[in-house]
Order: sequence, then C-alpha cells, then structure tokens
Amino acid sequence: MLVAAAVCPCPPLLVPEVAAGAAPELDAARAACTDALGVLAASRPDLLVVVGPAEQSGRGPHPEGTRGSFNGFGVDLDVRLGRPAAAAASPDASDRGLPPSLAVAAWLLERTGWSDAPVEGLGVGEPLEAEQCIQAGEHIGGRAGRVALLVMGDASACRTVKAPGYLDERAAGFDAEVARALGTADVAALKTLDTALAHELKAAGRAPWQVLAGAAEGAGLGGALLYDDAPYGVGYLVAAWS
Repeated sequence: MLVAAAVCPCPPLLVPEVAAGAAPELDAARAACTDALGVLAASRPDLLVVVGPAEQSGRGPHPEGTRGSFNGFGVDLDVRLGRPAAAAASPDASDRGLPPSLAVAAWLLERTGWSDAPVEGLGVGEPLEAEQCIQAGEHIGGRAGRVALLVMGDASACRTVKAPGYLDERAAGFDAEVARALGTADVAALKTLDTALAHELKAAGRAPWQVLAGAAEGAGLGGALLYDDAPYGVGYLVAAWS
C-alpha cells in the first residue's frame, strides 16, 4: 500500500550545475524538494518508485542502478538511480539511461543521501490515457507492503509571454486547481484532470500525477503543498503526502 508520496518539478535547472549563474533562483524549490523527500524517508517504505514524464526512448521501467546524465544540457555530471550495486543485476536494462525527469529525481535522491529502501523508476508518456495511468498506479501501490512514490512533473508551461508555450490565460487556473489537489491529496480531482487541456498547456506532470492518484486510492493519505511558483513561466509545484 502507498504510505507516502513526494511531488516535485523536474526541470534540469533544479540541478545547480545546469542552472549555473541562475541557480539561486530555484533555491526555495530545492529546499521544498528536500523537505518532501524527508517525508518519504520518515515513512520507512519497503520500496520507492520514481515516476516521471519521458519521451518514447525513456518510457517504461528503469531498474535500480540505472545511470543518467546531464551531458545533453552542457554539464559533465552523471547520476545513478539508487544503489550502484543493483546495476550489475540487469546491465542491459540500465544501458539506455534515465530520461531527464528521472535523472533529476536521481540527483535529488543522491543529494539527500537516500538509503532508506530500494528504488525503481518508471517513465510515462504524455499521451498515456488517464485510465492507464491510474491502473499503473494501482499496480505500483500493490508492489510491497509499504510503497512510497516520488512523482516528478511540471505544471503548465504557459504562464507568461516568455514561457516555453507562450502565455495562455487558462494556465494559471489549471495550475491553481492542480496545486489545490496536490496540497489536499484530492485523488478524485487528479483522476479527472482534463488531459486535453493539460496537453495544450504543456503540463508534463499530468500523467505522473494520475499515476499517483491510482496508487493513492484508498490509502487515506493527507497532503501538504510546500512550494507553488512559476519561474520562467512554468508552474513548479512541490507537495508531500503521508
């Protein structure tokens, strides 16, 4: 059963080496992510599953020990998901590398010294239907007696004229509803998010949030919103469920 969840944004800019001179602009977001991961550790899970958006090549499971890299962002920095010894058990599966969202998650876990439970990754595609996301979450929730989730994903990318998706007047309202749902652990609201609108607003977190909703059904968790801002015109949200 799901015993805790942390929701974090997944821009590579969260990694200071990638952000370079702009790194201080996301200090508050990093601090909130650290607090959210502390909730995961305190839940003493038997298994931690990291879920994040991924392009076709990064979709599907990523075993513990899978490597990730920020070379594509101009930084010579490598990360690994969980314990390095686990990679030897499935070298072929880990060869393809982590998608960027899970690489950011691996960086967060390394930064906070995660050693509380085995870690696995799951990359999900933006087109994945809500029902499939929910079913994936239900499966994850049944994987162990005490399961924790680290859910990576950004809200809309259309909050300002300089945002990646330019300004869309619907973006602020969409993000506000997602923030409310994540802050109150409103599983029903996450399950019924408007998938078409999320796509139009370039909200990469939609599918991972609905995986969370599937895993949390019946778990009776409460939520707390730890961060809500839109630097660079992209909605970044941090929440903790326990």
